[in-house]
Amino acid sequence: MAEELKKVDVVIVGTGWAGGITAAELTKKGYKVVALERGKEQSRDDFIGAKDELKYSIRYDMMQDLSKDTVTARGSMKETAKPVRNNNYARFGNDTGGASVHWNGVSLRWLPYDFEIHSQTVEKYGAKKIPENCTIQDWGITYDELEPYYDKFEKTAGVSGEENPVGPPRSDKYPNPPLKTTPSIELFKKASTNLGYHPYRLPAANMSESYTNPDGETINACMYCAFCEEYGCDFGAKGDPIVTVLETARKTGNFEIRNESTVTEVIHDGTKAIGLKYIDNITGTEYIQPADIVVLAGFVFTNNKLLLKSKIGKPYNPETQEGVIGKNFTGHFSNISTYIGARGFFDNEKWNLSMGTGALGAKVDDFAGDNVDHTDLDFLHGYEIRYYHLGQRPIDNNHVPVGTPAWGKEYKEKNLFYHNRSLIIRAKTAFLPNRYTYLDLDPTYKDELGDPLIRATVHYEEQDIKRAQHGVETCKEIMTEMGADIIDLVDVPDDVKFDSKFYTNHFLGGAIMGEDPKTSAVNTYSQMWDMENLFVLGGSSFPHNSNHDPTETIGAFAYRASEGMIDYLGGEGGLLVEAKQTSKA
Repeated sequence: MAEELKKVDVVIVGTGWAGGITAAELTKKGYKVVALERGKEQSRDDFIGAKDELKYSIRYDMMQDLSKDTVTARGSMKETAKPVRNNNYARFGNDTGGASVHWNGVSLRWLPYDFEIHSQTVEKYGAKKIPENCTIQDWGITYDELEPYYDKFEKTAGVSGEENPVGPPRSDKYPNPPLKTTPSIELFKKASTNLGYHPYRLPAANMSESYTNPDGETINACMYCAFCEEYGCDFGAKGDPIVTVLETARKTGNFEIRNESTVTEVIHDGTKAIGLKYIDNITGTEYIQPADIVVLAGFVFTNNKLLLKSKIGKPYNPETQEGVIGKNFTGHFSNISTYIGARGFFDNEKWNLSMGTGALGAKVDDFAGDNVDHTDLDFLHGYEIRYYHLGQRPIDNNHVPVGTPAWGKEYKEKNLFYHNRSLIIRAKTAFLPNRYTYLDLDPTYKDELGDPLIRATVHYEEQDIKRAQHGVETCKEIMTEMGADIIDLVDVPDDVKFDSKFYTNHFLGGAIMGEDPKTSAVNTYSQMWDMENLFVLGGSSFPHNSNHDPTETIGAFAYRASEGMIDYLGGEGGLLVEAKQTSKA
């Protein structure tokens, strides 16, 4: 039998940005907060001198052990899903700070169109523009309402950037100026400008200069060492939960992280959450941590698995389209949303590509969201074109033109010749939800504790393929203007299928946000409609996936949810938002 512990004000699953922001905001108000973290303890000291590509990029030392718990994947309801056991296919964050510690630092606001995507689409193009199986819906909130929370996140994380010339309005400039530029970034910007586009520097949680945030946490200036994605920062120069919000919470004396604690269930009485049941990974002892507020701030698969296993909310059924939990699963899927574009090889240009950092680069948003008129296009939403100057590490960078032999004299010659003469620009596309892409519990495979794995069924609709192909063509156009002698396209065929890869960590949905309990799981404070003291944070509450990275929007909603929790604890409880009926679903 599980041992019941002393009740606290708030108990949180996960210590990434969503959990960390909640911990910081609640503990600053004097509330006692416990965070349960499945992975091991880690701090800044663990990353000093940690430039080991073999350990972190080949053996994935900071990623979840997929032999113990993972996701199963399939491309249609007719297929039998198979467990994803190889980190080459999935890089789920683990340990203190989660994926927010080894992220690149790209910090982007989503567009006003994103939050009102259904109503704006119908208003501008008519309801018939929305494909039959597309399940886009409004979020119940506008960009203007969310903007103050975006601003707060950027100041906490110390984002370096410049204003997007075609972006949404801002109440303040970025807290830090853009990172340093490079000749290849300038080449991309010049070519894009020549074509009539509006390039700007990637907003980055990599510090362009030493910065102290409003909570008093100092983040050091970036050294452009190239070891950012898949790594904790050697220099404490990346805005992440460890150097910001978790440290802020710790200083209050009201915060405790329990590492090696795997949450297995939300304990509830049918109307309210009572606490979390978890297992100490080291001793095997089972505990129940009661709390006035329970927060699920885990990755999308963790949150959905806990809701389904705990029988909270009605599971989504793709046949009837009834139910909510598991609905509108989306993401930046590798072969249609992220790793597509154009690689150029230049015979007469050379660059220093060994320096760089996670969000060093520039992008074009002329095709993002609804920035371009879609009247004559066969897809909704859009894509961005991005040039990264990540920095090439020693092992995994040997790009040669397509058709080059994979070994021998010619391979060696071209490998050396093109080492500093190859650039890639990518199209990062939106992925809109459809009725056949969803999450549920796998009927066959279980985790190491005997609980069902979460199952992802991912179906690509025609508009997703058309959107991606359009993005690749624009990459080719820009790369041609950049003057590449050889251009190899990472293209999207008409019959492309889901490749069972979860490589970007940008996976969303399942416990989606809205203003109608019939079509959403949480309100705009991330509060469950069915259980007023249960808050579900993170990407699992996003009804669709934009072309932009989700981290900053996750952070913004975490600030809004924290504000709601403080009101809830200081008031008389109840729902923070009045429900509306917008659908017969």
